[in-house]
Amino acid sequence: MTNLLAAPAIAPVAHVKWYVEDPTGADLDLSFALSPLTLGLTAVAVLTVIGWRAVAVRKAPVPEISRLSFLGRLAPWIARILAIHLGVSLLSLSVADAYLSPGLSVEDVPGGWLIVLVQAVIGVWLITGVALRPAAVAVIALGPLGLLLAGPVPVLEGIDRLGVAVFLLLLPPGRDAHGARPVTAEQLRLPIFALRLGVGIALVVLAFSEKLLVPDLMRELLAERPYLDPLQGLGLTDSPDLFIVVASVTELALGLLIISGAAPQLVVFAAGVPFNVTLIFFDRFELIGHLPVYGALLALLVYGSHPELARSVRDLAPWRARPGGPGQAAGEGEVEALVSPPGG
Repeated sequence: MTNLLAAPAIAPVAHVKWYVEDPTGADLDLSFALSPLTLGLTAVAVLTVIGWRAVAVRKAPVPEISRLSFLGRLAPWIARILAIHLGVSLLSLSVADAYLSPGLSVEDVPGGWLIVLVQAVIGVWLITGVALRPAAVAVIALGPLGLLLAGPVPVLEGIDRLGVAVFLLLLPPGRDAHGARPVTAEQLRLPIFALRLGVGIALVVLAFSEKLLVPDLMRELLAERPYLDPLQGLGLTDSPDLFIVVASVTELALGLLIISGAAPQLVVFAAGVPFNVTLIFFDRFELIGHLPVYGALLALLVYGSHPELARSVRDLAPWRARPGGPGQAAGEGEVEALVSPPGG
């Protein structure tokens, strides 16, 4: 995977560990994470997310951008689309002798070929769209081996795949040729929460595990390519540390915003900028590694654009019964609609 390790790195959501020669060589640096600047900007990010959630839930219309309501027509096919994203990602990782993440190579692991073969079979299974509940269970079962191979941090960094798998376990595609499945707002509450939680936690963990707690990883990259730091390029600072903090806090805020579920259309557009900009500077592994995230962002945009489903996207307690019984939004007494594909 030398071509992967030689690729350039830039942007807040880039997986730094995918693009450094020896990511395990960086030392833990708590002083950086606990510096006044880091703590101050982190507090601002957290408070901003809390305020965003409060304002969006109480004041913002649902959906926020009504002109995008036509995207809600894609809702019956989202599970199928997520399965394809996850399947292609796992299959592509297997071709590169990587397990669960482009940064976790099994080339030197005894029996590594068998590990990636199983991963590839699961990827193809997901792409076919056949009996995806067992396929989702198989994806979830990949996690314990990842814990044995690399420990909890790399698994948490890739927990977005678990979020997609749990979604598919709870709400698999339909059985027709195109995988369309009617879905109600009540049925969507728990699967979309699991999806948001998986993607959001992955981003929050990455903000700490690749930047705030091990700033030497980013320092190494920026030392080799100082032009990738726009703050130094503009002469605003002579140290890469300010950019590292800003990038980390940005990633942390995006993860928390996705978990919050508030104003999902706006959050997806905000997250889409850095996730797409990175594709300009990275090789195919950036796309492969983030395919589940792209699928999740599409799901949030589609469901968040649907008038009857958008409220389920921002639900922070999907296990709690809604007042008035199933099919009603809390405190609103609204009749839940059945969302079906045209002619369904």
